[in-house]
Amino acid sequence: MFPYGGVGFMLALIAVAGLVCAVVTAGLARRFGWMWSVLAGLLLWSLVVIAVLTLIPANGAPGIVSAEGRLTTCSWDIGGPAPDGFWIFPGGQRLLNGVVFAPSGALLVLVAARCRWAWATVPVGLAALAAYSTLIELTQLAAARIDRACDVTDIIDNVTGAVIGALVGIALLPVVRPWRLRASP
Repeated sequence: MFPYGGVGFMLALIAVAGLVCAVVTAGLARRFGWMWSVLAGLLLWSLVVIAVLTLIPANGAPGIVSAEGRLTTCSWDIGGPAPDGFWIFPGGQRLLNGVVFAPSGALLVLVAARCRWAWATVPVGLAALAAYSTLIELTQLAAARIDRACDVTDIIDNVTGAVIGALVGIALLPVVRPWRLRASP
């Protein structure tokens, strides 16, 4: 039995992760300066938030999921029926999948922009976000006790959200200008 779950537990984990990421940010700031470190800390936190939202049971501990009731494969019904989103976030599940990954895509661009190889780093980072989404879906398939379902449509929606976020990040580059941010001597 998976003993934890529900929105309250999710929010508590997200808050704790935020505190840990703030400590990491403070450590990075000594070497890289505050602005870039805050962006990197927010990117890390966004990845943890995704894991919490997708791998913790949304409606409390589901109890026992019988072997007969467990899915054995991912759903390949692309664009098929999707449940409504969490009650705390109104909207369809497909929209939520995209919205959850968009901040990671935007922050990826802003963090990578400081690198000389940003033109190569961003596509590799987007591929890593796609792999992260796939790993989450495979985990949902393997761990039936979290009462989640593996769906290829989720991967498509997640990657779409990350790409839209990356485009937003590109639009924000002239405002943030992370390439000009250097650590103070």
